[in-house]
Amino acid sequence: MQKVPGKNKTHKVKAFTLSTCGWCKKTKKLLKDLDVEYEYVDIDLVTGEEAEKVREELRKYNPRMSAPTLVVDDGKDVIIGFNEEEVRRCLENGG
Repeated sequence: MQKVPGKNKTHKVKAFTLSTCGWCKKTKKLLKDLDVEYEYVDIDLVTGEEAEKVREELRKYNPRMSAPTLVVDDGKDVIIGFNEEEVRRCLENGG
């Protein structure tokens, strides 16, 4: 996981993304625009044992393992796919 700093630290946010996915890039940009601190992992770039751990964690939240998958507050909210309205609702209004 790579950490991206931000002033908004109200929620613990993890993003499971693909390095080549346009929707994933839009999700990261939205988080940056909202100044949200978050962690992300490009699931297509991890290898070996780490890749299995990442896939296992992602499968808990999204059995289809599609990207982007945004996990907020350890699974209190899970947003699958790019959904700007849902991300804003969850992160700006406290969930």
